[in-house]
Amino acid sequence: MKTGHFDAFAPRCPACLRAGRAPGPLALAHVGERTEDEIIDGTLLCPDCQHEYPVLDGIPVIVPELTKLLSERGIELMVRDGMDPVLESLVGDAIGPESWFDAIRQMQSTYGWDSYADLDFLEAQAVDGLRPGAALRCLSRLLDLAGPGDAQARRVLDLGCAAGRTSFALAERHPASLVLGMDVNLGLLRLARGAAAGVVSYPRRRIGLVYDRRRFDVSLPGASRVDFWACDASCLPVPEGSADLCAALNLIDCVANPRALLESLALATRPGGSILLATPYDWAARATAPVAWLGGHSQRAPHAGAGEAFLRALIDGPPGHRVPGLAVIGEEAGFAWHTRLHDRSAVQYRAHLLALGKK
Repeated sequence: MKTGHFDAFAPRCPACLRAGRAPGPLALAHVGERTEDEIIDGTLLCPDCQHEYPVLDGIPVIVPELTKLLSERGIELMVRDGMDPVLESLVGDAIGPESWFDAIRQMQSTYGWDSYADLDFLEAQAVDGLRPGAALRCLSRLLDLAGPGDAQARRVLDLGCAAGRTSFALAERHPASLVLGMDVNLGLLRLARGAAAGVVSYPRRRIGLVYDRRRFDVSLPGASRVDFWACDASCLPVPEGSADLCAALNLIDCVANPRALLESLALATRPGGSILLATPYDWAARATAPVAWLGGHSQRAPHAGAGEAFLRALIDGPPGHRVPGLAVIGEEAGFAWHTRLHDRSAVQYRAHLLALGKK
């Protein structure tokens, strides 16, 4: 956790926010290990409710349901990154498919490849039309749709940042900014922190349980101005109006409550700021209960179950239903986005892009 980001974003207690209280800034209560400008291990404390939040391997975990997140995802910080490749292969075979270990490796493979394979000298830059950088291309298009209004952004949030490449791109695009990448996937945040420090390391899936460890040096413009926190995007622990620009790429269909995500984005963004959204409406009941889906059901209604109609109603629908303070600046109905699973499999999406302004 970079101390400059901690001071600039002044995080609040998400437990208090979830309970409807207005807490003051979290305090740095304990430091176990630090460098000149980073806290590697320590704890943060809410002076109001006394909730504590850990800083683990440089990642502050500031979520309202800390026990749940760490019980489900804490193992991602314990998996050894520098394991001998032969040993890693044996361990993967022994633990087996559809295990926690395989799930972690698949996630890191998919996001690590799209984020950084273009910088890997061992990687073919395109195979059968599939090339890395889908998230970067989507972000670039959204920034074009938003226009010049975000040019002077100084505080930027990248929600659902995954392996972090879009966070670095936002820092490069806004040279006066501090960028905060946020996600709840601790393994991907650790990958992102490694990239910020100059080394990308991830297991690239070939097929089945066969993975090749990719490790290479990188130099990413703006990396010194990027930090990564574990936060719930639907309960952002930052002061109201503290962000000039918020990006949430392919996140709406991955949260429990899409409306709460929009409300959180609107609250965190200052008047005159911008919000960038992308979603393929690829709903999964394990992430979002069907009753909360934006589309994908109620096909008997006039909108025939289209997600676009649900999302637009939350932005510019009738008072009492819409999230206040948002206006559409630019829109694209179907942006091509692909996700690599392994050498013989990929998923193709058509993402709905929206650039919003905060009134």
